[in-house]
Amino acid sequence: MKAFLILEDGTVFEGTSIGSSREVISEIVFNTSMTGYLEVLTDPSYAGQAVVMTYPLIGNYGITPDMESQKPWPDGYIVRELSRNHSNFRSQGSIQEFLVKYDIPGISGIDTRALTKILREKGTMNGMITVNENYRLKEILPRLKKYTAKNVVEQVTISSPYQLKGRGKRVALMDFGAKRNIAKSLHDRGCQVTVYPAHTKAEEILQQNPDGIMLSNGPGDPKECGDIIEEIKKLYQSDVPIFAICLGHQLMALANGADSYKMKYGHRGGNHPVKDLETGRVYISSQNHGYVVDTDHLDPQVAVPAFINVNDGTNEGLKYTGKKIFTVQFHPEACPGPQDSGYLFDRFMKMMGGNQ
Repeated sequence: MKAFLILEDGTVFEGTSIGSSREVISEIVFNTSMTGYLEVLTDPSYAGQAVVMTYPLIGNYGITPDMESQKPWPDGYIVRELSRNHSNFRSQGSIQEFLVKYDIPGISGIDTRALTKILREKGTMNGMITVNENYRLKEILPRLKKYTAKNVVEQVTISSPYQLKGRGKRVALMDFGAKRNIAKSLHDRGCQVTVYPAHTKAEEILQQNPDGIMLSNGPGDPKECGDIIEEIKKLYQSDVPIFAICLGHQLMALANGADSYKMKYGHRGGNHPVKDLETGRVYISSQNHGYVVDTDHLDPQVAVPAFINVNDGTNEGLKYTGKKIFTVQFHPEACPGPQDSGYLFDRFMKMMGGNQ
């Protein structure tokens, strides 16, 4: 079946329908990871977006037990070629079956290099995936320009707390769209991890006397999370050590007077170099974000930059002055991606007074 990807600038790509045949409008973003397509599909940070995979062949090892959440979150999936055969001793099915099961529409057979160049040159834009060959651009383009993803954190967060038992430090993990491997990285270090819904009150968390607090990744514009930011202000005022990743990093910055802005096309992939400003060492990181903290007017009495992106100089982490708080924009738990920065979980353990 034919399928069409229509961008808000009027560009149209024709390809083949994959997954569900329903029509969808979403923000179109690209990911440069060469492997880990299942982890990408199940990363809650992609809620409200359709993902373009720049690697040309997707699905060759099928669907393995590596999901980062209970279900996939992207609105749509865009690839050059979807593998017709899958082979892996852990495979539990094909990616086509997976997309159909979860009603995710997609398109294959288009020039994803050309599409990525458009998104890099013009910036991230909205688009539609449709199987309707009689589409009318004049009717579709206004709809595309009006589209915005709303309340995405509410869509991805858990509904009630749950716990991963452990005998070590007790960590409260705020779930703004947390990937499973954040909790796993803490649990593997012996921590007892209690995961809380995004809108949990600070008082409820602090009453449990956690040894540390983790603020997770998540989707959307951080400035839309006003209620959550107010609770993070209260967490900041406590003396509990805090480690934050991605959206959590942005929310902590906003809670302390910093600003954020939307990037032209964001950072999404497993090959982004970040520099530790304290040691000068560069790490290759996994990233997935479209917004970044503006450090131009950051008060050094509140926080100072800890990491920067080597490619474009944008902020990748903050160290809070006089506080046991540090935050990073990238994903030290990776999945997919390199494990270079996994040592940051060990740093958090030391901050809580525990062993690595």
